[in-house]
Amino acid sequence: MPAEDNTPGEPEEIEVRDPVSAPDAQGRPRRTTRRFPLFTRDTARPEGGGRAAPGDAPAPARQWPILAVLTTVGLGLLLTALDVFRYGTLLIGVALLAGGILRWVVPDVGMLAVRSRFTDIVTYGVLGTAIVLLALMAQPNPLLQIPFLKDTLHFTVSTS
Repeated sequence: MPAEDNTPGEPEEIEVRDPVSAPDAQGRPRRTTRRFPLFTRDTARPEGGGRAAPGDAPAPARQWPILAVLTTVGLGLLLTALDVFRYGTLLIGVALLAGGILRWVVPDVGMLAVRSRFTDIVTYGVLGTAIVLLALMAQPNPLLQIPFLKDTLHFTVSTS
């Protein structure tokens, strides 16, 4: 695109060919990226990262899986803040486990898809299980007692 006659104070219009082009000192578009150009061309959308509902549906309906998980986590945080710690943290852990199940069962989960399906399922599952176990072991009156943990704590903290 040829530059039009501009007054001395106005910058010239520059044609940008792709989203990562930037002009060099002479005003020609140049591809600038921090990626190593030999191997990485673009970032692929994670499998299952498409819309969870048709494109003509309203935005919340298209992202219902992530909204369901975040709403449940928010409710768990609210319960925790209202001094119902065990049930609140259990709800947070169950929400993450449900996110892993949704990622496994539902083909298109929208923004709930972060990495590959396997990585998302493992991450949601491990974090959800850890939070549920910690909620069940919370003091006072833990609902789950793991015998070797008490011995491990005494072994690591002992002063002798």
